[in-house]
Amino acid sequence: MTKQGKVFRYESFTTDAERGLLTCAYSLDGREFTERVTLPPGPGWDTPAAQAAARLVFLLSGVSYYKTAAPPVIDLGSNPLTPREQHFLQDFYQHGLAEYAYRNALTVAPDMIMGSSGQLLGVTTHDHERSAGWHRALVPFGGGIDSIVTVEEVRARADVALFVVSRPGDTYAAIEQPAAVAGLPIVRAEREIDPQLLRSADNGFLNGHVPVTGIISAIAVLAAVLDDRDAVVMSNEWSASIPTLEFEGKPVNHQYSKSADFERAFREVLASTGAPMPEYFSWLRDRTELWVGREFGSLEKYHRSFRSCNKAFYADETRRLDHWCGRCDKCCFIDLILAPFLPAAALAEIFSVAGEPLRDSELREKFRGLLGAGAKPFECVGEVNECRAAAQLAARRADRADNVLLQELAAEVGAWPDAPSAADADAMLAPVGENFVPAAYR
Repeated sequence: MTKQGKVFRYESFTTDAERGLLTCAYSLDGREFTERVTLPPGPGWDTPAAQAAARLVFLLSGVSYYKTAAPPVIDLGSNPLTPREQHFLQDFYQHGLAEYAYRNALTVAPDMIMGSSGQLLGVTTHDHERSAGWHRALVPFGGGIDSIVTVEEVRARADVALFVVSRPGDTYAAIEQPAAVAGLPIVRAEREIDPQLLRSADNGFLNGHVPVTGIISAIAVLAAVLDDRDAVVMSNEWSASIPTLEFEGKPVNHQYSKSADFERAFREVLASTGAPMPEYFSWLRDRTELWVGREFGSLEKYHRSFRSCNKAFYADETRRLDHWCGRCDKCCFIDLILAPFLPAAALAEIFSVAGEPLRDSELREKFRGLLGAGAKPFECVGEVNECRAAAQLAARRADRADNVLLQELAAEVGAWPDAPSAADADAMLAPVGENFVPAAYR
């Protein structure tokens, strides 16, 4: 059994403007790790804003190396934090690694030793106000229904570029194909994690989920600064804030770094840098997945190119699929959330290679998990009431009358005392809760 380590240490980060390179160095009990992020080169790397953004990438990316042995101490070395940053980073580790801790049966609550020397970046006050008028937004793009809906909403309000992160020299067809449909410029970042992580089992490392959206968010902010963009617009919807499960009285959320809590805290940290940072907000924060499904249903030009299947994003290219697998939890969820809004024939065509999940009775328990009758999967899927409403709405469609599995699922939901009513379903198609969208983008 892998033992927990003793001390994880933040060593240093450096930037190279000529190469467009950020290099982050960490260590754990003497074992050294290096991560590299490459973005377009240029003089912008040397600005206070870029240095402050690079520092945030350094701070958040450390979680990928800490998890190799989850020691009880994190030493910031010569990298001091403000009290706000310390609280933010502590939450990022504890809540962002809650699933990892749950699955590995360990506790993640590290004591953070503050940096004893060095200078904080971004201490000069700047005017953050932008002139009224047209804006320049960077939208992190994964090729799924959420980011596609965000792109189509925001492009009517701003000059939009897509933001894509990949391993060096790699691309994913599931991202590139819908990006081509969007027809927008792409700002690319290459993230090269330390190759030791690719041999986790051989090295005796602990493994598990990390809050990768938080890391991508920080890289996107750096990219936005370098490309002179005033906003990073995420596509994290309302249900991302709902815990996957509760364990020992504490929430375990697979989507923590997509949650409103993370968004709020990261916005506060960005505002406290003192440097002119871009806005950071999710366009979908107060929207349900049911709302997203309805909006995506009208975007027919993307229907043949989008793909959210887990197997489209395998790191091993020999295992990566060029079609929907039709069996994973993501395939099941996407089919279910779109079923009320797309014709049955359209979804049959989308899943044509492997077959539509809602036509496969062997997937009944996966769907029941989405509906709350079984264990909710550790995946980026909607909240159970959204899924229940989707099942009921889809089952009422005339072209779904012969779908045995869907009709059985809807009947089961309808028999529950807490089944969503028609009014509940309507409420899910309207804004829910708060959002952080600035006035300039409304």
